[in-house]
Amino acid sequence: MKECYLYEPLNKKLVRCLSCAHKCVIQEEKTGICGVRKNIKGKLYLLVYGKIASMHVDPVEKKPLYHFFPGSFAFSIGTVGCNFKCDFCQNWEISQASKEDKKIIFGEEHSPEEIVEMALKTGCKSIAYTYNEPAIFLEFVKECAVLAHKKNLKNILVTNGYFSKEGFDYIKKFIDAANIDLKSFKEEFYQKFCGSRLKPVLETIKRFYKNKIHIEITTLIIPGENDSKEELENIAKFISKIDKNIPWHISRFFPHYKMLNKEITPLLSLERAYLIGKKYLKYVYIGNVF
Repeated sequence: MKECYLYEPLNKKLVRCLSCAHKCVIQEEKTGICGVRKNIKGKLYLLVYGKIASMHVDPVEKKPLYHFFPGSFAFSIGTVGCNFKCDFCQNWEISQASKEDKKIIFGEEHSPEEIVEMALKTGCKSIAYTYNEPAIFLEFVKECAVLAHKKNLKNILVTNGYFSKEGFDYIKKFIDAANIDLKSFKEEFYQKFCGSRLKPVLETIKRFYKNKIHIEITTLIIPGENDSKEELENIAKFISKIDKNIPWHISRFFPHYKMLNKEITPLLSLERAYLIGKKYLKYVYIGNVF
C-alpha cells in the first residue's frame, strides 16, 4: 500500500481521485469504483501497489500489437481491480475481485526494480501493463516505466482507454505503445455493459496519437450488441479520421463472466467487419479465432 499521487483532498476528509475519467469522490474508509484506491483518513492510498496478481512473458502480438517490435516478447504484469465492470470480461477473476462482496486484494509483492530486472532476465524488449486496467495502478506503472526506460526497455499499456487528462499527462512521457479497446461506438453500450462512457475513450485515443505514442485499436465483436454495419462503419471511420494507418484488431467473442447467453461470434460476422474496416483502414486484423 502506498499513498497515491493522482488525487486531491476535499472538505470533510473526502478525496477526489484523478487517475481515470470517473474521477471518483471517495468517502473516508471507502474505495473508488475500481476497488483498489482507498481513502484512509483523508489520504488516497493504492492498495495494489507492487501486488502483482498476474505475470507472464507474452509475445507482443498477444497484446495485441502487430506493428510494434514484432517477434519480440513483453514482460506482462497486472493487479486486481478495474474501473469498468464489463459483463463479458475474460479476466474477471482479477479485474472484479476487489469489487465483489469480499473485496479481495491479492498479489505477489514485487518492487519496480524487481519487475525491470525480471523483464531483462527473460529477454523481453518491453514491459506490458495489462490483464486488468493499468489506469487504476498508474503510480506503480510510472515507477516501473521510468526505470524501464533507463534500461532501454519499452513500456506498453493495454487499456480500456478510460484515462483522465491528469492520468494521461502523468504517464505519457514514459509510454511507447498502447493497445486501446474501443468496445463500441454507442454510449448506451458503455453505460449498460461497462459502467462507463464512450467520450473519454475517444478522447484518450486522440491524446495518445497526438503525443506520438504508437497505438493499435481492438474491438470485441459481440453478436447483437456492437456488430451492426452502421456501428462498425462508425468505428472504422473514427479511426481513419485520426490516421488510416492505425491497426484495427477485430476480436471474436466467446461467452464469459455474466454474458453466457450470447453465441460465439460467427466467422461470417468477423469477415463482414473486416471488409468494412478495409474500406477505411490500411491494416485490419481478425483475432481470437482459434
